[in-house]
Amino acid sequence: MTRAKHLTCTLVSVAAERAAVELSGELVYDLGEELLDVVRQVLAAHRPAVVAVDCSNLTFCDSHGLSLLLSTHRAATTAGAVLLLDSRPAFLDRLLRRTNTYHHLTTATAPGREQQPRS
Repeated sequence: MTRAKHLTCTLVSVAAERAAVELSGELVYDLGEELLDVVRQVLAAHRPAVVAVDCSNLTFCDSHGLSLLLSTHRAATTAGAVLLLDSRPAFLDRLLRRTNTYHHLTTATAPGREQQPRS
């Protein structure tokens, strides 16, 4: 028996400086495009400086989901915004660390400022 997969991507709020998006469910191969679509629409229509994605209700993320997170980060960066992955579950942090994408996806750099090198 296979379990039913679902993903809900909800735009919670939008302001000039910050947009908040909430993820719930599984960020997997056949469901994840909604995140990228919502973030692209918000960036085009409102041009926020920060797009915060609440991941607290995310239950699973596969390699395609990781690819979508990277694409979403790229879309935000290209638009001059910062993507924040808030309230990440432990499994997501493990996936990001194992794939060497943790610092890339979790270290926010303000638009127009270079990231300071670590000493």
